[in-house]
Amino acid sequence: MTRCSDNDEETDDGTEKPSRNQRKRSKGEKHVSFPPDEQIVSGFAESRTADRKADVCLTLAEVMEAYLQSCSRHQVQPRELILQQLQQGVCGGGSMERLDLKGERLDHRSCEALEAVLKSLHFDFINLQAAQLEENGASSLLDMILFYESTTHLDISDNSSLGTSGWRALAHLIKQSVRLSRLDVCNVSLVNYPAQSLSKALLTSRLSALHLHNTQLSGRPLYTLVGTLKTNRALKELHLTNNLLNSYQDALQLGDLLRYNSTLQTLELSNNTIADAGLEELCDGLRWQTAGLKVLLLRNNQITAEGMHHLAKALPGLKVLQVLDLGENLLGNKGVQMIREPLMVNISVLQLGLAQANISCEGAVALAEFLAESRHIQRLDLRQNEVKVGGLMALSLALRINRSLARLDVDLTPSQEQDEFLKETQTRLQTEITQRCLANASSSGLQTETSETSTTNRREPEQK
Repeated sequence: MTRCSDNDEETDDGTEKPSRNQRKRSKGEKHVSFPPDEQIVSGFAESRTADRKADVCLTLAEVMEAYLQSCSRHQVQPRELILQQLQQGVCGGGSMERLDLKGERLDHRSCEALEAVLKSLHFDFINLQAAQLEENGASSLLDMILFYESTTHLDISDNSSLGTSGWRALAHLIKQSVRLSRLDVCNVSLVNYPAQSLSKALLTSRLSALHLHNTQLSGRPLYTLVGTLKTNRALKELHLTNNLLNSYQDALQLGDLLRYNSTLQTLELSNNTIADAGLEELCDGLRWQTAGLKVLLLRNNQITAEGMHHLAKALPGLKVLQVLDLGENLLGNKGVQMIREPLMVNISVLQLGLAQANISCEGAVALAEFLAESRHIQRLDLRQNEVKVGGLMALSLALRINRSLARLDVDLTPSQEQDEFLKETQTRLQTEITQRCLANASSSGLQTETSETSTTNRREPEQK
């Protein structure tokens, strides 16, 4: 595969490097120079269109044969996993749903052999997770994916040996691709050059979703990323779970992001240490969101009832936020009581996640009072809490008044009562709650989900 030159490449000290055309070429490498960035996108689009027209009549059998010939030319054994997917796949208009190479070790020659597939087919998803990509192979493969606009969603997680050339090629792909909309780069270290390279690429990126789980973003890497995203007007989803984000500098940066970015619609910060002080920074940023953030996921962030003081101040003025997940935090009954009245005033929040939040019947009664007043809330998650008969009864009574709640999640096997009458009452109340929610959903035209689906419609990150 020919290699793309990066005309705006810089050294670590910020000085401009000569282009690949000006540098001495490595022995055996193939190169081609491309026009400046402002012209390159249209050039790629024209090239891709021409290639696709030439290959549009290829069947999957013909693509497989081309791949076998390519493997022969590059003196590499064909990958059985690739052959199986080409044999069993369904191709429509030159497109396939996915090319899954997860865990498949791809050396440089194996990557080069893949060009026969990438030039002929477009994939909704290419999975390169844990493909043990090394620098030259990664650089070559990412250049191909860009040149042929091979995918809409790329997962390159768990590849820790991309090297400088690999990260440079990934940055170029992010900057120049007109079709790539989601990128997953998880379980790798985004410090120093990778963080700088990724952040710079996002200045002109068309990505709409970015998943950066477990990438050591805390501190300066996050500062670098946020500095770019403050002016980014394309990204709509940012997922940052398991990054050790703290309640001080990190939360301050995220609050600034919410203050200056009005394009981002989903911010996932679960499994960090935002804590109460960090929540205050986020709430300060939320107050500036007149358009933008609709989903904020804060599960397992060491937030307590004290943090609800800050949320209580912000909730009445929020006009955009629709989904708020505070599950797996020690809010307790006190925390729920603090946000009860602010929730009544708020008209934007449609889904509230309070699973495993240390709530008992007392907190459930406070939420029932909120439900009785609310005309907007659609889903409430109370699973893995100590909600017994008293709490269930209050919730059931509230649903005789409430006409908006389409889903109320409580444990299918609730905290067991010893008394047989109380056990029967629990079952009856659960049935009543389900029926009333279904009636609300039917009258409002909302779709219901299975009990296994989170009330916040939260997407768990894959186990990378």
